[in-house]
Amino acid sequence: QVQLVESGGGLVQAGGSLRLSCTASGSIFSIGTKGWYRQAPGKQRELVARITSGGDTNYVDSVKGRFTISRDNARSTVYLQMNSLKPEDTALYYCNVRVFAVDYWGQGTQVTVSS
Repeated sequence: QVQLVESGGGLVQAGGSLRLSCTASGSIFSIGTKGWYRQAPGKQRELVARITSGGDTNYVDSVKGRFTISRDNARSTVYLQMNSLKPEDTALYYCNVRVFAVDYWGQGTQVTVSS
C-alpha cells in the first residue's frame, strides 16, 4: 500500500511560482511512475507532468517550459516546480504513483492563480 501526502499549494499572483511536494509512504516509491494531475471546476482531470523510474519526463503542452517535475527517491518525494503561473493553471492538483499497473492518489492540493 502506498499513501501520498501533498503540500505546497496556495494562492499566488499571475507570474508567480509555487512548488508542490508529494511524499509517499511505502518502499516501492522508487520503482513507480510518478505524476501530477490537475482538475479545474467543470473540467476533466488531466495529466500535467510525469516522471518514470528511469527519470524520463513528459509534460502537457500548456506547461512546457514553465513546470518541472523531479523526484528524490531517498525521500520518497516527487516535486512539481511551477513558474510563470497563469490564471488557467488554477486547479486542484493531485499526485499519482503507478506501480505494477495500480494507481495511488493523494488527496489533492489547491492552486489558485489570480490575475
